[in-house]
Amino acid sequence: MHAEHSTHGHDHAHNPNLQHHFMDMPHQQEASTLGMWIFLVTEVMFFGGMFLAYIVYRTWYYQGFAEASHHIDLFWGGFNTVVLICSSLTMALAVRAAQLSNRRGQIINLILTIVLGAVFLGVKGIEYAAKFRDNVVPGRNFEWHGTDAVGAQIFYSLYFMLTGLHAIHMIIGIGLMLVILWMAWRGRFDASYYGPVEISGLYWHFVDIVWIFLFPLLYLIGRHAPLTF
Repeated sequence: MHAEHSTHGHDHAHNPNLQHHFMDMPHQQEASTLGMWIFLVTEVMFFGGMFLAYIVYRTWYYQGFAEASHHIDLFWGGFNTVVLICSSLTMALAVRAAQLSNRRGQIINLILTIVLGAVFLGVKGIEYAAKFRDNVVPGRNFEWHGTDAVGAQIFYSLYFMLTGLHAIHMIIGIGLMLVILWMAWRGRFDASYYGPVEISGLYWHFVDIVWIFLFPLLYLIGRHAPLTF
């Protein structure tokens, strides 16, 4: 018992990142990771409700959803998918660099992750501008020349809600990465303390995974359907 107490005292004395209510660094890391996973579960339930709404309305307005899906730009959607996959890679490399006490690797990969996230948002801005230009934003000025204007407007309502919420999560992720980058610049992370990088990476990967579901639902499914307009 005395030896165990001495070991814990040694951790508290020599690792300033160990909080007083944790026994040791592995215990702190495990608790932090569990907390992030619990948070992500609530996010899954949140987006799950939106996906369910999409499935229900798509069943009711199949033709309108198919027409609207043909109207959005597959190139930009595919480009953004590649961008986010690359950002997941750079995020994973940043975590690995922290685990290896590689400060330079952390900084470079975090900067790349932030840049890729900004590129994603920029492309999404291009897409949104095109929707306003074509008058397909749901509301009083919505215009549709297909056979199912109601279904198309519901599709675009879900499109803006889903992609808009995803973009908000991406903005939060970029802000989080800026904080982590600042901490990495100051040399806060090494092999003994890299929890914030890893936990932030979990959030970033979650945002990327959500897009992996959004891309086929909004851009791909329905494009094979024959159109009647």
